[in-house]
Amino acid sequence: MDPDTALLAGMGLLILSLPSAIAALAESRAPRVAAVVVIAGGALIVHALRSKPGGYTWEEIPIVIYSMVAAARDTIF
Repeated sequence: MDPDTALLAGMGLLILSLPSAIAALAESRAPRVAAVVVIAGGALIVHALRSKPGGYTWEEIPIVIYSMVAAARDTIF
């Protein structure tokens, strides 16, 4: 898997786990599904950081997001 794709997918999974975790905590139950999604997202981010030579800097992350969205837009249209 491309490191940029893995980074974006991992960040997306981390964001999507938040509603599940909040709902579970509000209902006084264990956030099991959120924990699994956080582990999967974290694993994708670690994979991306290890796969790309030199890793990522904080300044590169918005560039990666914009380039991935632009590439998706170009394939759709």
